[in-house]
Amino acid sequence: MYKGQRIILIAPAYNEEQKIGEVVRRVPREIVDSVLVIDDGSTDRTAEVAARQGAKVIELGRVCGVGAAIRHGYQYAQQCSYDIVVTIAGNNKDSPEEVSRLLDPICDKGYDFVMGSRYLPGGFSGGEIPLYRRLSTRLHPLVVSMVSGRQVTESTNGYRAVKTSVLSDPRINLQQGWLDHYELEVYLLMKLLSLDYKCTEVPVSKIYPPRRIGNTKMRPVLDWWKMIKPILLLGLSLRH
Repeated sequence: MYKGQRIILIAPAYNEEQKIGEVVRRVPREIVDSVLVIDDGSTDRTAEVAARQGAKVIELGRVCGVGAAIRHGYQYAQQCSYDIVVTIAGNNKDSPEEVSRLLDPICDKGYDFVMGSRYLPGGFSGGEIPLYRRLSTRLHPLVVSMVSGRQVTESTNGYRAVKTSVLSDPRINLQQGWLDHYELEVYLLMKLLSLDYKCTEVPVSKIYPPRRIGNTKMRPVLDWWKMIKPILLLGLSLRH
């Protein structure tokens, strides 16, 4: 328990046996009550490695998509009455040691949602970052800011924290099938901004692993469209 709040950290993972163990190991257990790895149909030893490091593992049995995996994690957090849900990349790009940065605005100042940003002062971005990711992570928040009317410096970062109670808002429908992949995280951000929830950003690190062991599973164009789609559909009121 951290500052009177029960905390769960969720890591969606697909074929991350080389990296998921480090993610789980690095989580500060004096802050985070539970680490939950959602194995999205991995064909390697992702689930075994995560469990060996002390994580609870939910295996989806087939590839459902990162959005579907996060949705399962959120549902588990709600069912088990955790107060705050933190999501983190399963490929060891984020720094679990920085989790208190995400939690403090919620615990101390009553924020509902906190997004990690590598672009704020004090944040850091490094490693072998693909060029299209450098460009997309700069352009995407500009579009989100323009459509939502609220300034953000980062909008695609999966390292974030949210009050579990927020997920029960009937105006936020995470169960929609079109949110199974990269759409869900952008959808949730857009909804929270448009519904005037108390949101903020904090500086975090994002360090991409070497390409030889896989540093991202995002595909240019196809997955980039999935991250743009929620902005367009919500901005044009074609989805809710």
